Amino acid sequence: MQAEIVTIGTELLLGEIIDTNAAWIAQRLTTIGLNLFYTHTVGDNLQRITDVLRTGFQRSNVVITTGGLGPTVDDMTRPAVAAATGRELVLDEDLVQEIAAYFARRGATMTDNNRRQAQLPAGATVIHNPVGTAPAFRVEEGDHVIISLPGVPHEMRYLMENEVLPYLRQRFNLRGVIRSRVLRTCGIGESAIDTRIGDLMEQSNPTVGTAAHPGQTDVRITAKADTEAEALALIEPVERELRRRLGDYIFGTDTETLADVVTTMLAERGLTLAVVETTTHGELTRQLCEGRCGSAALVGAMTFTGAPSLRQALRLSEEAAGDVFPSQAFADAAARAVRSAHGADLGLALIGPHDPARPDSPPVFFSLATPAGVIQGESRQGRAGPSGMGWLVHLGMDMVRRYLL
Repeated sequence: MQAEIVTIGTELLLGEIIDTNAAWIAQRLTTIGLNLFYTHTVGDNLQRITDVLRTGFQRSNVVITTGGLGPTVDDMTRPAVAAATGRELVLDEDLVQEIAAYFARRGATMTDNNRRQAQLPAGATVIHNPVGTAPAFRVEEGDHVIISLPGVPHEMRYLMENEVLPYLRQRFNLRGVIRSRVLRTCGIGESAIDTRIGDLMEQSNPTVGTAAHPGQTDVRITAKADTEAEALALIEPVERELRRRLGDYIFGTDTETLADVVTTMLAERGLTLAVVETTTHGELTRQLCEGRCGSAALVGAMTFTGAPSLRQALRLSEEAAGDVFPSQAFADAAARAVRSAHGADLGLALIGPHDPARPDSPPVFFSLATPAGVIQGESRQGRAGPSGMGWLVHLGMDMVRRYLL
């Protein structure tokens, strides 16, 4: 039993609108144990939509489309589904009245082009849409069905929850569930993780896979079973083995962020943190502020673009920080100074060039001032783009996490 999703609209291909519909539908399909094998995005072209739907209808039990159900000439889902399934388009007069009533309830008059929304493939079953003008529908042949939903997210979600998921459960006698557990890591790259857990990634149920993000790598365990309890029972020994192999590179699970974990650990221990940095453009501070206990744990943050303003604000002399910027000595002095300036238990400094991605830039230096003294982190060369900045931010926060561990 397999499904695929087709999101329709040229605006998606142009990047004018981000496709959130496919991700949301995919997440909801896991709750009924329906395997998703393919997702597609196709523009407003009748032949291309038809080709994608015809292929999907032949190979998958369930094809869910979103978009292309509006009243304009470039809304082509209805004729494409008709062509892909070898049916004619017919006008449903009851739907015409339903659409007209929707407009009337809002004090508006239905225009002629809205009649196009009442054209459906012959034999289609209407999925009534009480939260919009575009009726949804489904077309069935044997063990295959195409379900066409509006592209407007709140309309699509309402119909998925109230109509589509209950229908799929009953129609295909779906009793299983798909559950995932995500182990979130930092300080280790995807390739290094692969060398440690590669054999576990070859098993079939549960499956294990990785996903790299700026500054962190996620390890996902996914199990399919008849019940949630059985799925979790399949996940548990694999998670235990992954934790054994990856150790304290794992900082959290599922939707936890590193900032969530660090600020919570600080708050639970009654400790506070102050930050000074010259290289992440305030990104380190932003993420800490958004952490679960950020308002309690972070008592001060200072962002500078270079040495002169930083020296002046923290009253750093050459004797304390040295005459070289950036340097480890400068980072150590800045960490001690920001801790003192804000009366914090810990002071974290990330000191490096304001543009760390330049090939000739000096490295970024990390330092954590604690009541027992200064801990120096390993200096890192800056890298370009969000990924490089993500690594710097995560390495800084991870210094605090490892100290607290």
